[in-house]
Amino acid sequence: MSHATDSITSVTSGGHSLPRIAGIPLPAFAILTLVLLTAVYTDTLPSGMIGGLLIMMVLGELLGFIGDRLPIVRTYLGGGAILAIFGAAALMYFPVLPASIGENITTFMKGGDFLNFYIAALITGSILGMDPKALVQIGTRYFVPIIGAVIGAVILAAAIGAVVGFTLEDAVLVITLPILGGGMGAGAVPMSQIYEQLLGQPASYYISLLVPALALGNVFAIVFASLLAKLGERYPNLTGNGQIMPGVKLEETEQKLSLASMGTGVMVALGFYVAGQILGQLVPLHPYALMIILVAVFKISGLVPQSLSDAATQWYGFVARNWTFALLFGIGVAYTDLGTVIDALSPAYVLIVFAVVAGATLGAGLVGKLVGFYPIEAAITAGLCMANMGGTGDVAVLSAARRMQLMPFAQISSRLGGALILLISGLGIPLLFG
Repeated sequence: MSHATDSITSVTSGGHSLPRIAGIPLPAFAILTLVLLTAVYTDTLPSGMIGGLLIMMVLGELLGFIGDRLPIVRTYLGGGAILAIFGAAALMYFPVLPASIGENITTFMKGGDFLNFYIAALITGSILGMDPKALVQIGTRYFVPIIGAVIGAVILAAAIGAVVGFTLEDAVLVITLPILGGGMGAGAVPMSQIYEQLLGQPASYYISLLVPALALGNVFAIVFASLLAKLGERYPNLTGNGQIMPGVKLEETEQKLSLASMGTGVMVALGFYVAGQILGQLVPLHPYALMIILVAVFKISGLVPQSLSDAATQWYGFVARNWTFALLFGIGVAYTDLGTVIDALSPAYVLIVFAVVAGATLGAGLVGKLVGFYPIEAAITAGLCMANMGGTGDVAVLSAARRMQLMPFAQISSRLGGALILLISGLGIPLLFG
């Protein structure tokens, strides 16, 4: 799927090319922004979805527009994706936006489940849009580069940790495994409880150590994603430009757009999401992981009519094209604590976190190539999407790499890979540190 910035175009008027932001001519977008900011600072912005989504879309698209045009940011730091996230976090941290705006966006993102709404569309649409034979070819070997990412991260972090004076326990348990664990809810929180049971300190103590690692690892993952995209441009033999395996095409077929089909696509996506939630009550796996498996089984078995697959794919395209920067802005407000990131910036700590992300990237890329994947796509999905903050990090990483169509594989890394890390924590800690 095309990157969110595809909606940023230009229009010719009176012989002059006027830039557009989110499809809106710049003068009209400026008026819309002025109206929005007036409502914000006069405390008249409606609460709930109307105010939350409007400010996320307008400011998210604005930051994305700027980030995709700043030379260094665009080339090396993830462009609009990273500016939308950390620009939003900075607006709340300093604070430029009132606290009430942050509360409204956080409620919409978490209580209103906008993040899950977005990811459900991407998972369902991208899997149902795939060729079933390609899905089988990829899925049967995808866990190999994930294991490569874990091994690479542990080895490099332990080596760098020994150089800068960190114990093996601190380098591996406190920094490496949390970064690879699938985010806060699915990774750091249950991991802190495992640590409490096995290592003796209260869970709150471990949470305070784990959170900076997650936050800083997420930053590096986004930056690495942008660098890998540039590397692929320079060395085309290393990348499939969004295709994960040579000879296996994840092609998007041209369709006649239909408003009715997109409405159907919403129901298909949410239906599979709810089915994953139901299965999550019966099977001890994350509902996202179960949803991916369920959609893949239905696709491979031919149980989804082509009309429904097309509808889900069209809805996925609409969501990815129009709401990516809005979602990234929401992630910056609701999930990114800039203060936590700043507090973690000691040279030794930063170096080990860098080693974790670099090790995961190298491990996934090298092992992925051995089993037939393109190294850059393997490094992004099985490496960086293990090293970010779960679902929010997946969106940011794939957006920075301009490979949103790889979302199903990113979610496998975050969810099933995260479950693998919890298993390693529970079984490995007594053996290594008991």
